[in-house]
Amino acid sequence: MSDNLNKNEKELLIHVDDLSKHFDNLHALNGVSIDIYKGDVIFVVGPSGSGKSTFLRCLNRLEEPTGGKILFEGIDITDKKTDINKHRQKMGMVFQQFNLFPHMTVLKNLTLGPMKLQGKSKAEAEEEAMKLLERVGLADRAKAYPNQLSGGQKQRIAIVRALCMKPDVMLFDEPTSALDPEMVGEVLEVMRELAKENMTMVVVTHEIAFAKEIANRVIFMADGEIEEEGDAAEFFDNPKSERLKAFLAKVL
Repeated sequence: MSDNLNKNEKELLIHVDDLSKHFDNLHALNGVSIDIYKGDVIFVVGPSGSGKSTFLRCLNRLEEPTGGKILFEGIDITDKKTDINKHRQKMGMVFQQFNLFPHMTVLKNLTLGPMKLQGKSKAEAEEEAMKLLERVGLADRAKAYPNQLSGGQKQRIAIVRALCMKPDVMLFDEPTSALDPEMVGEVLEVMRELAKENMTMVVVTHEIAFAKEIANRVIFMADGEIEEEGDAAEFFDNPKSERLKAFLAKVL
């Protein structure tokens, strides 16, 4: 995994500098700065209301930052002149709720983006979608509609839909929180495989045991700030701040 590499040898993918987000009087983010390198598997943890999801949604401007900069592959995507839709194609996003189009089959959900946004032919888009469905064990559900799928199947389809765009980074916003406990494992297995393949991932989650298993870096957020950040082993085995110690005592 890429965490064995010196940071100087790794390719900088996302540079976040002094990011802030205010909702009226609520300061959801206060001066967040972080570098995300190619191949990083970063888990963002912290109490509810700490700014985790807001941070993730600012990375592809689903939330418009109030201040600060985000450079994605060297381009300032907070610049209003930047075509954010073009850059979003390289940032796969998986939400708590699956956001699949209910009136379309699984295959149609998967091929819509590549055909419409990347100009792929129907045959090419379908071939790539079927390969990915095969990988997550859902090739037999290609002609099904979302309401015929379990929650775990819908979330695996949502991950495949993001992968069909061939993104450079995958953003996960609490991907298992809407699932029944017995369905969580099948979604985590897909994410585990992506991590093994060196997919760059930023994951907001309450699945702390999973973070311990596959993250190479972990961020602890509190009150809209990064309270502590480090490689996974150090983060969990040797927490420094009192707030992180208290948080881990509750969740581990």
